[in-house]
Amino acid sequence: MTTTPITPSLIATLPGRYYTDPDVFRQEQERIFESMWFCAVRGSDLDRPGAFRTVQVGRESVIITRTRNGDLRAFLNVCRHRGARLCMEESGEIRRTLQCPYHAWTYDLDGKLIAAPNLIKMPDVDRTAYGLIKVALREWLGYAWVCLADEPPSFEDTVVHAAVERLGDIAAIEHYGTDNLALGKRITYDVQANWKLIVENFMECYHCATIHPELTEVLPEFADGYAAQYYVGHGAEFGDEVKGFTVDGSEGFGKLPAVSADQDRRYYAITVKPTVFVNLVPDHVILHRMFPLAEDRTVVECDWLYAPEVVESGADVSKSVELFHRVNVQDFEACERTQPAMSSRAYRKGGVLVPNEHHIGIFHAWLVERLGGAHAGPVH
Repeated sequence: MTTTPITPSLIATLPGRYYTDPDVFRQEQERIFESMWFCAVRGSDLDRPGAFRTVQVGRESVIITRTRNGDLRAFLNVCRHRGARLCMEESGEIRRTLQCPYHAWTYDLDGKLIAAPNLIKMPDVDRTAYGLIKVALREWLGYAWVCLADEPPSFEDTVVHAAVERLGDIAAIEHYGTDNLALGKRITYDVQANWKLIVENFMECYHCATIHPELTEVLPEFADGYAAQYYVGHGAEFGDEVKGFTVDGSEGFGKLPAVSADQDRRYYAITVKPTVFVNLVPDHVILHRMFPLAEDRTVVECDWLYAPEVVESGADVSKSVELFHRVNVQDFEACERTQPAMSSRAYRKGGVLVPNEHHIGIFHAWLVERLGGAHAGPVH
């Protein structure tokens, strides 16, 4: 007689040092943030030639700007002469050229070196070779994604694949027309917690009944603890009396034009590793971008995106914004409550995941592999 093996109810998390050790964070910067595609800025934020934004990607500062012909370009924020930082501001406008404030080496918006003191006396200097260091850039969902790797991984097999893996096919996310939506609201959160705690929190809903009363009113199945991502194509259904994805369940806005009948009155969540969350509801899209700045600090930018006519009309979007803003605050407070314990002797070997959270174990295995497996330290 054979017996069916019993799947353990509890499986191990990462040890606490993965959330507190500066050396682990340095490895993450090198092997994850500086090696993978990183969602940097919404393209519409750079709405004219010369508009720029600087973004921290791992250990590097990156300038993203729009050229005279309307294309986006990304460069390391480093002068090729003596290494001075070119732009200290987070955002602004380059009038005609980008000039280093130290020795006045000057670059055009395509990164080419076009002027420097006494440059004419140095005819051997290749102005293209000594231009700014370019960073690979792709646009998707209306955002500029950058990759610092010398040979970036396939964008389709990594970033786009996350949506396919979650929803079943790429058309499902294209129905929301995120590229052409307008920014209705942006809120920036400075979270005193490791970026992985935020990812883990987003991936599961075991906590939803405890800390998300407004969300579980709108999405009643979340009260049972099952995450929206627990099988391919699943979208959590709105409650019977709920009219829209708003803080009080009241009417939202008209369904986005291409959203299918099957997607109506449902919420879908996608994790795009390492630092992006995409939330899809019939009348708007909510996108989180994380910027891990230290082992215990992560800045999160959250965008609420609506049909252009909704934003242009001045419609009140506060009820839909307030729902996920409360979710964000509740989640980030939970992560900040957890962060101090990561250095406790009680968490030296980590904690445990219950069955509803077992898919987080796949994230942990992915992370350990990216960090070099056993070299990064065993998962106990």
